[in-house]
Amino acid sequence: MTEFSFSVVLEPQPDGGFTVSVPALPEVVTEGDTEAEALANAEEAIRAILAYRRDNGLTIPDDADPKIRRVTVAA
Repeated sequence: MTEFSFSVVLEPQPDGGFTVSVPALPEVVTEGDTEAEALANAEEAIRAILAYRRDNGLTIPDDADPKIRRVTVAA
């Protein structure tokens, strides 16, 4: 079995809980009530997407190197 490692973006939500996205796999967006639950859900979603991609002959991309920047605008 091949191991893959992907960067994830963990965002706390204003009303509680966390949302997780995976820049290299844009189809993976999940959430959880705690950071641990959100990351566990992300692992499960990543496994499902990798299996789908493998089963359908789609490439599995390399990890993305997300850059987080702050943009300030007046509106």
